[in-house]
Amino acid sequence: MALRPDEFYDHALAAADGEHRLPLARMTGWDISPFDPDGLRVAPLRPPVLPEPDRHGEDPSDCDACRNRNEGIWFNERWRLIRIKGVGVPLVLMLMPLEHHDMEDLPDELAAELGLLSTRIARHVQALPHISRAHVYRFGDGGAHLHIWFFARPEGQAQLFGSWLVVWDDLLPEYPADVADADADVVADALVESHGGHRLSDPGDSLPA
Repeated sequence: MALRPDEFYDHALAAADGEHRLPLARMTGWDISPFDPDGLRVAPLRPPVLPEPDRHGEDPSDCDACRNRNEGIWFNERWRLIRIKGVGVPLVLMLMPLEHHDMEDLPDELAAELGLLSTRIARHVQALPHISRAHVYRFGDGGAHLHIWFFARPEGQAQLFGSWLVVWDDLLPEYPADVADADADVVADALVESHGGHRLSDPGDSLPA
């Protein structure tokens, strides 16, 4: 059984200093870290908050993902793919079910399709010129509507390897939007070929209710 919130907090504090600051992570010493460890320090560890605050969209009637279900670069009857704008790496895509599901209540049919879609999207992203890797992430603490992230790692940028990529993305200047739009179109068209589905030919088009 996992530690209770208070037990976890006490366990972590045993390794902290008098200001409740933990030692720097080993990752900050990796040569792919975006931070110079000299002068860097960890924020004080705060005690647990219970009950946890609601995520956005816990109530489906207040879910932006459900309200904006017509927005995206690729669709089928169950899923949509959108391009995230204003990012620093060459391409960031997000896959979401059209209906309001999270990972734990995803029906088996959609769960099986999620595996195929994730593989195919990653494959199409990596097929783009000057892209070496497609990193796939699922984070669920901010929104209750399932969303899967795809980050394109640029070719040759060895400092952007691995788990620091999402931090580097936030530090880099905004990638040229016209280039990202063109690459997103290539991925979406390839997904139509490999998985089916369709593109919306006009921003005024709408999906079936």
